[in-house]
Amino acid sequence: MSYQRTQNYINRRQQNWSRNQNTVAYVSAIKLGPVTHTVLIALMITVLGLIYLTQATRATSYDYATQKIDSQIADLNTQKSDLEIENARLTALETVKNSSVAKAMTKPASVEYAQQ
Repeated sequence: MSYQRTQNYINRRQQNWSRNQNTVAYVSAIKLGPVTHTVLIALMITVLGLIYLTQATRATSYDYATQKIDSQIADLNTQKSDLEIENARLTALETVKNSSVAKAMTKPASVEYAQQ
């Protein structure tokens, strides 16, 4: 007696399927040779390299911009400190001229200078 299986019942082990695996395999209609694959891979590597280079040059241009701004900040800080010193000097002269000691001083009658 021969045993035949029907289409209605196929054992799960006979299907070679397991959980979480695709049951349908899609086959591409386009067949590519090894030379075409090599060219495509080289092209993809070239495109990725160009993308990397554009990103790297953007970062470099930002570095130049930040360096320029940093130099402007340093120049402005130097100018600020110079102005603070000049303000202190001018304020000091005004306070000395307006002090009570300076107001109490008299002008000399004659001024003589020593000769060398």
